[in-house]
Amino acid sequence: MSTVLVEARDGVTTMTLDSPPVNALGRQLVGDIEQALAALKDDATVRCLVVRSGGKHFCAGADLKERRTMTEDEVRAFVPRLAGVCHGLAGLPFPTVAAVRGAAAGGGCELALGCDMRILADDTRIGLRETALAIIPGAGGTQRLPRLIGPAKAKRWIFGAEMHDAAAALADGVADRVVATDQLDDAAHALAMTIAANGPVALRLAKRAIEEGADLALPEALQKEWDCYQGVLKTADRVEALVAFAEQRAPKFEGR
Repeated sequence: MSTVLVEARDGVTTMTLDSPPVNALGRQLVGDIEQALAALKDDATVRCLVVRSGGKHFCAGADLKERRTMTEDEVRAFVPRLAGVCHGLAGLPFPTVAAVRGAAAGGGCELALGCDMRILADDTRIGLRETALAIIPGAGGTQRLPRLIGPAKAKRWIFGAEMHDAAAALADGVADRVVATDQLDDAAHALAMTIAANGPVALRLAKRAIEEGADLALPEALQKEWDCYQGVLKTADRVEALVAFAEQRAPKFEGR
């Protein structure tokens, strides 16, 4: 993968987008993200993933220069691929954190929305610009944004097609936290390490309970929670947590 780097450190896996100057989502970058996600989703050692950029911008969205050369049929084939990487990111079984700096426009915003949490640098400009280009968000933006911040605010973002600064994104609920640009990577890694220190099986089952229960009626959602809870009952990590508590030490979880 020439435009995506995946590496692990201190129990945290990082996926870096590195297609200068703005990580535009053309065929090469989308293909490399597809390849990275295919490997990550089946990797039982991953406890938390940070998605970040190697340059000044997280992702400026679709590669419009490349898009201009596509036929309508080629666009019809490519947009579902782009949507697929956002859906694939959202569907990873472990927690994910987007570390966003610079521009996160259109598909770049949708990539960030595909993560469970978003930390924004204070220089971030983020938004769904598609209606200004006479199209609509096609990689989950019309669905994930309303679920995150509510339909009214999402309509303002999508209909207005404006780029929002980090403070506005935080106020509207798109960002979980805003930090100084030079602190972004450290802040994202620290959050990911806090998450990764917890029980790996429990993290995955908690995410499943939240995601699969979100569209269910409460009785069915509570049954989903109990079904997921039963998945931790026989784990060695659950026993280790109780022993560690009794011995007044930090638990050592192995993901089993």
